[in-house]
Amino acid sequence: MPANRSAHSGLLRRGLAVVAALPLLTLAACGYGSESTDTNSNEKVAAGSEKIDGLDTVKIGYFGNLTHATALVGREQGLFQKALGATKASYATFNAGPSEIEALNSGSIDIGWIGPSPAINGYTKSDGKSLKIIGGSASGGVKLVVNPKKIKSLADVKGKKIATPQLGNTQDVAFLNWVADQGWKVDAQSGKGDVTVVRTDNKITPDAYKAGSVDGAWVPEPTASKLVAEGGKVLLDEASLWPDKKFVITNIIVSQKFLTEHPKAVEAVLKASVEANKWINANPDEAKAAANKQLEADSGKALPAEVLDPAWKSIQFINDPLASTLNSEAEHAVKAGLLEKPDLKGIYDLTILNKVLKAEGESTVGDAGLGS
Repeated sequence: MPANRSAHSGLLRRGLAVVAALPLLTLAACGYGSESTDTNSNEKVAAGSEKIDGLDTVKIGYFGNLTHATALVGREQGLFQKALGATKASYATFNAGPSEIEALNSGSIDIGWIGPSPAINGYTKSDGKSLKIIGGSASGGVKLVVNPKKIKSLADVKGKKIATPQLGNTQDVAFLNWVADQGWKVDAQSGKGDVTVVRTDNKITPDAYKAGSVDGAWVPEPTASKLVAEGGKVLLDEASLWPDKKFVITNIIVSQKFLTEHPKAVEAVLKASVEANKWINANPDEAKAAANKQLEADSGKALPAEVLDPAWKSIQFINDPLASTLNSEAEHAVKAGLLEKPDLKGIYDLTILNKVLKAEGESTVGDAGLGS
């Protein structure tokens, strides 16, 4: 471990430290997320299966977002359970990154799907001891959607109220960076300035938009498409701001303790993830339906076609964690004043993923010099 890593133990400034205590992050009954206990017919343990690493259970976390469709589809199709044999795949769903990181740190989950900003924050706050990013999952699926009656051009965003999901989250950082690139000034902590940034839970944002409390939002799918269904207009797709129109929106993380003690279980989950992405890309319509079915099972409500269809089209499902873009996102957080320059060396361990990819005849992926 680099000698200067301890100097980064206070990396997050006061504003990000407050994030974990925000009311919208009130945790559900299982302690850190909503425990998912239903089992579909595809999740049955095959007769004659054996446990992996002697484990009774592998605990998997994800968000109820389409940007986490690898996990949604992998679960709905029974791919995780199939790969784990007689070791039960159990699940917990989350609404916010800090609560998932807390669950990982406490052992309430072992492996999780999560956005880049909370992965960076979790790694740096623990002095590089809590987690590893072990794979990619999705790129894209983030848009600036506005009220076309109030905002007709990018220049019109100045002076308006724009929602982001949470102080310091991935979309909040991206929007603050874009604002700075326009030459406008916003205080990152308060959200006040040439643009007013309104931190609003994705579940609430469509209602806030309808009520006129915000003039637009920089949000992930399916929230972006929900706003369009309410009359909003896509003013900017974040993918257009990145090289090759690709940037990481969802990573796969694991606790370092679990990775060290149960590499075979980690390999099984990654094998299922690669299989899920392969199936998604080969069968987009069936995969879209499977993801929506799991969303309904988790939340009690499926997405309507007018939201699901455009949202699905804007997301790419890939195994590459797009490590160079994670580094850029960290730099954006530093630029916004939400993060002191972090030492991300060692945040990735793609050894097992690349082993799986080679076995599947797929191209291996790189860590942009940020590997173990």
